[in-house]
Amino acid sequence: MIAPDLRGYGLSDKPPGGYDKRTMAGDVRALVEQLGHRRVSLVGHDRGARVAHRYALDHPEEVERLAVLDVIPTRAMFGRLDAQLARGFWHWLFHLQPDLPELLVGGHVESYLRWFFERWTYNRPAVEEAVPEYVRAFSAPGALRAAFDDYRATYPDDLEADEASAAAGDKLAMPLLALWGATGLTGRLPVLDIWREYAADVQGGPVEDCGHFLPEEQPEVVAERLLRFLIDG
Repeated sequence: MIAPDLRGYGLSDKPPGGYDKRTMAGDVRALVEQLGHRRVSLVGHDRGARVAHRYALDHPEEVERLAVLDVIPTRAMFGRLDAQLARGFWHWLFHLQPDLPELLVGGHVESYLRWFFERWTYNRPAVEEAVPEYVRAFSAPGALRAAFDDYRATYPDDLEADEASAAAGDKLAMPLLALWGATGLTGRLPVLDIWREYAADVQGGPVEDCGHFLPEEQPEVVAERLLRFLIDG
């Protein structure tokens, strides 16, 4: 199992461009090839799930299984954007703006991150352990700009690519597992029904006593469900 930091995140480089999901998926694919693999199973949480989804759309013959954690497809998110959804996912629209997010968040990285940790978690003590690492990562030079550029690539690049895939009738054929936190924002949506518009073989369900941060809040439950899907089928 390999868990790379995506372009712009963690210990990875933070170049000035290339944050559309097709390019980011290409980064991961190049790593896979460098390591000598031809086919993979992909697991992604949040932004990583969007990269994994694009990887699977662009190279379906190379992806055996796909697991997505606490997301619906980007195209579905914006297609369903009403007042209630915008209120919950307001940060998407904020992060899309040029320069302003860096200006307002730059001196308050920990406070900004804690706003989400405090409101998007059910098992908050488990997430608290990870807070210093999140703060360290997003305080690195270029990290905030890269993270916001990830969102900025949504429009128009990612949505244009997603619309083109939909217009071509592209629908994922490999098995897809969708998991989400039962108490989180995504849990208010018909997650499996939405993914079935994009994939032919969909399974999954909510993770109980869990908000958005599945790997931190319920690591054992998430690991067990992922291994069962990836190994046992």
